[in-house]
This record gives sequence, C-alpha cells and structure tokens, in this order.
Amino acid sequence: MISSSQRTINSKTSCSGIGVHSGKEAIINLLPASCDSGITFKRIDLEEGKNVIKANYKNVTTTNLGTTISNEFGATVSTVEHLMAAIWGCGIDNLIVEINGPEIPIMDGSSEPFVFLIECAGINIQEKPRKVIEVIKTIKIEEDNGKMIEVSPSKEFAIDLHIDFNHKHINQQSFDYASTFASFKNDLCRARTFGFKHEIDYLHKIGLAKGGSLDNAILVDENGIVNKEGLRYENEFVRHKTLDFIGDIYLAGHFIIGHFKASKPGHGINNKILHKLLEDETAWRMI
Repeated sequence: MISSSQRTINSKTSCSGIGVHSGKEAIINLLPASCDSGITFKRIDLEEGKNVIKANYKNVTTTNLGTTISNEFGATVSTVEHLMAAIWGCGIDNLIVEINGPEIPIMDGSSEPFVFLIECAGINIQEKPRKVIEVIKTIKIEEDNGKMIEVSPSKEFAIDLHIDFNHKHINQQSFDYASTFASFKNDLCRARTFGFKHEIDYLHKIGLAKGGSLDNAILVDENGIVNKEGLRYENEFVRHKTLDFIGDIYLAGHFIIGHFKASKPGHGINNKILHKLLEDETAWRMI
C-alpha cells in the first residue's frame, strides 16, 4: 500500500448509477491529476469556479448515513466513502472526480465497481515521492454507547474494528486488517452496505434511502438476510464497516501509517478522530 512514488490513473474513465439516498442517477468521470494535487471532487452541473471540493476531513459537513463534503459556495457531494475507500485501496494519491449531481452512485453497495473502474483506467506512477502521515503519539476519542477510536504509532496501516448491533443476525463482529498481509481488493472491497427492513419507512419519510434496493444493499429483517444470494463474506457486515472507515480516514488527504482500534465506529466519530489527530501537531509527522 505504501509505495515510494505518488500515483494517479492513466486515462479518463466513467460510470453511472443511482444515488442510494437521492434515488437520482449520476455520472462520474475519473481523470488523472497532477502531483501533490490530492483527491478533488468537481460538480460539473454547477457554476465553474464554485464547484470544486477537496476531499479533506475539514470539508465534511454531514455524517448522517454517509459522509458529505462541501465547499464555501455550498456545493456538496455526498456518500463519498465507498469511492474514497476504492481510491485508497488502489493506492491513488491524485485524482479528479467529476460528477453531475450531489451524490456518488451507490453501484452495488460496495467499493468493487470503483476498484474495477480504476484498474481499467490503469495506474500512472508519478515522478514525485509520496507524502505519508506517520502517527507518533496515541490519540483516542470516546463517545456514549461504547463508541471509541484510538490510533497509535505503528510500522504499517492497520485497523482492529469491532461492531455490536442489537440484532440476532449480526450481533458482535470483529475484523483485523493490516496493509502488509491483507488485500483491500480480496478482503474488503466486495463488502456491501446494509440496512434493516424495519427502518425503511422512517428513512423514506425523512427523504433518505430513495434509491436503496436489494441490488445495492444487504437487507436484514427478523428472519435473516432478505437478499436471495446471501452474503459475500461470512462477516460482511464488519468488513463493510471497515471499508467505510478506510474511506472516511482517507479524507486525511494522505495515506496514514498508524494502528487504529475502533469500536462501534460511524461516519461522525471517524471524522472526529481525524480532527483530533491532525490538529495535534505533536501527534504526527509528514514523511
């Protein structure tokens, strides 16, 4: 995962799909980007000059059932976490993401379609060395209901993640991921988002999950998994939460070397740990 050189893609590539919350179709274009430019989102349906949003933790404005980033002109892009995880998983430092609407398509509910898209475009090794955030001091954040994230110094990027749902078909699950022995493509990218049947009416009432279906999410009811094909991994739920976590953490703007421990994480606390870590200049260094 941690290469010595920055990377972008070789050529433009595109896909389209439905936003899981808006229910509206969107087209995204991935384009090569120059060294040190990072990941940039561009709303091509909005006025030029006011439509660019950097993929940065400081630009996160909403974390309710997805991560939304915004700029000072009010341009937003929501549900960025699955795409950001794929960009991380493919080792991409610099990329332009054009989109003609406010929500990234949900595709099949995982990162796999985005990984495929990036691989089809090809990887371009760039001339400048990669900059990496190295954690040098342990930082911890805790919230009510047992939510906790801690990051400590390490020689690699690693996550120990634990979930606990009050549902007999999920319950407690744990997953350990270390970039030196695990593969994002094989171990995480196919894990889909999930939801509960008893929550659907409420989500529709508040204007969310309009595009959700069995084609892009695992649906769980009192009898188990509603999807006929079942699960892709035995512990797909915790693997997807790990995927979400990676997507949110990559909003740091750089790859991170550090060991994360997360209990019952969510988009909100994922963003908070980045604020607490990166705003403490004694806790990290750029290498």
